[in-house]
Amino acid sequence: MYWTDVIKEHIQTLKPVDITPQLIQRILGLVDLTSLNSTDTEQSVTTLCEKAQTPWGPVAAVCVYPQFVHLAVVELNHTPVKVATVTNFPEGENTLDSVLMEIGRALQDGVQEIDVVFPYQRYLAGEREYAQTFISTCKAACGERVLLKAILETGILSDLDKIANASLDVLGAGADFIKTSTGKVSQGATLEAAAVMLLVAQQAVSQLKRECGVKIAGGVREIHQAAQYVELADNIMGRERVKTSTFRIGTSKLLA
Repeated sequence: MYWTDVIKEHIQTLKPVDITPQLIQRILGLVDLTSLNSTDTEQSVTTLCEKAQTPWGPVAAVCVYPQFVHLAVVELNHTPVKVATVTNFPEGENTLDSVLMEIGRALQDGVQEIDVVFPYQRYLAGEREYAQTFISTCKAACGERVLLKAILETGILSDLDKIANASLDVLGAGADFIKTSTGKVSQGATLEAAAVMLLVAQQAVSQLKRECGVKIAGGVREIHQAAQYVELADNIMGRERVKTSTFRIGTSKLLA
């Protein structure tokens, strides 16, 4: 009930936004351009990297499967676009040792950001300490220079209190970002889940004395959707804090 009342006000204040070239440029600068399909090939990843340099400027990052990290790093060399990959993806059920091996290989290939699926099933089963240790160990493997984004799978967590608690636990365990969804379940990002995560991240900044980011992913296909999430972030975080180090939008369709 608490979170329902709190976020209702934030969502109700959202207004239709005029889509200007300046807004398009701003939104695309916050995008993690993503391709995580079983049909991905070296050619399709090369094309994705080319698309990352848009007529409105570069996106923030390109996110691909681990086997394509080295190719993406080569393709995006000498550009400001970061290379990200996923681990423990998409079900979040791999062993910690296997996830650490995935992270290690990606680091060797030059990855700059890791999106790891939080072990949400074990968390929901009451294994909170395991889930926190999982994230803290992954962050230690990444080091300070590689961003760790923890995917909560908010569509499965569902309850806003659970989303809030998981967000705080994950950030407290060392994750740099909390992310809504893998995009592989029926319920992706929602304004309600995003609002809770933004509010928790905002609170965590003062507690943890460091930047805490939020990534919206799962079903963001149109510029008007993206604009709503950016406006929500502006309202909660303050426009000056909505930047690539604190806010991202993961999408495979938006550029179309």
